[in-house]
Amino acid sequence: MNSDSYRVSISSIIAMHTFRRGAHCWRIRGTYCEAHLLLNAISASRFLRLGVIDSWVLLTKTINLMANTNLANAKNAKNDEFYTQYADIQKEINAYLDYDSNVFRGKTVLLPCDDPEWSNFTKFFAQNFELLGLKKLISTSYAPESKKYKMPYEPTLFETQQPYYNVDKSKTNGKIFVLERDVTGDNRINIEDLQWQYLEGDGDFRSKEIKALRDEADIIVTNPPFSLFREFVTWIMEVEKHFIIIGNMNAITYKEVFPLIKDNRVWLGATGFVTDMVFGVPEGTIVKDSDKAKAERLGYVGNFTRLGNSCWFTNIDHGRRHQPLQLMTMAENFKHSKHKNIRIRKEYINYENYEAIEVPYTDAIPDDYKGVMGVPTSFLDKYCPEQFEIIGIAEGDSGRELGLKPFPPELKKMNPSLRHGQLYYMEDGYPVKPYARILIRKKQ
Repeated sequence: MNSDSYRVSISSIIAMHTFRRGAHCWRIRGTYCEAHLLLNAISASRFLRLGVIDSWVLLTKTINLMANTNLANAKNAKNDEFYTQYADIQKEINAYLDYDSNVFRGKTVLLPCDDPEWSNFTKFFAQNFELLGLKKLISTSYAPESKKYKMPYEPTLFETQQPYYNVDKSKTNGKIFVLERDVTGDNRINIEDLQWQYLEGDGDFRSKEIKALRDEADIIVTNPPFSLFREFVTWIMEVEKHFIIIGNMNAITYKEVFPLIKDNRVWLGATGFVTDMVFGVPEGTIVKDSDKAKAERLGYVGNFTRLGNSCWFTNIDHGRRHQPLQLMTMAENFKHSKHKNIRIRKEYINYENYEAIEVPYTDAIPDDYKGVMGVPTSFLDKYCPEQFEIIGIAEGDSGRELGLKPFPPELKKMNPSLRHGQLYYMEDGYPVKPYARILIRKKQ
């Protein structure tokens, strides 16, 4: 079998297969019947060889894979060219201003990993320089030849018409744009007053040149390369700068990121998880038809894609972060929850290898439960630090450090997806491993 991807209709599999667990006979039903799974060759081979879906975990993970296809492809192909839209930047920044109107006043803002001539980040902050009360705006770009995603490069008229334009440097050197004073003499400081020059290097944020700009800045705002997100967060936290950046939702589980979230040093931005973000992409980028269509329905026609699993990360406060969740008691959940698999129960499931209960939905968190609960990572979108304490994340080494007990070897034969350091529970005699869970406890 070659390395091509396979698209498998789950509805056809459901129609053909019923599978057994001990004395039980189950059939998959529900909205998954409408889904299509994008599997790589290895997964597809295993899937088809088994002839069945061998666990609910495989189904959940595969659908998750489908949801994350675009960002995964960006990482694998080293295609980090996703351009943030002005409306998304404005919406996010306004949330911080609503909470503290002086949050940017007197501050130096750095926009690294940018393309200042095209960037909506540069455009937004330059246009609103005086309104925000900025002291200085710095924006830097990568050299075209340094980018991992190669595409034809043509310098802009803005660049070629300058007396210091250099044909070679235009390709090999990054650029720096600075805004801090009225250059045009119209008694205003705005985008017309941007001054630029070539950087000494290629604009890589890890270079000494860009590190010096980082150290000068008060706040860093950007959409960093998706493939370098871990390094970028570490780069910021080395000097404890304030920041507002875009990343993949899955970055929540990264060992470089989650400890910062747990310790209340980093949190999610104001734009919610369920909000689709549209990004511009270079000419010729392969975009799924469904994502292209969704972008068009949102008003973006052309070289755009929709990424539903991207979000903002920050350490600057915003009001939504302090809004407590409105929750029902355990008894009320069993009676009124919108989730059928909660209503049919008389008690929440207990994990086998850790003293906590399984709560598969954020809105099903019981308000009157005093113990530890395992919740989806999407909980962080609603996390209020005054309402909940984060205990840890049940993944790999982090799970083992929390004291998750290893599973008996015989259970691995029943569910090969079981991993030490991850939670599991028993249902109808079968070991079930939920997707990544954050362990929390309600504050008294």
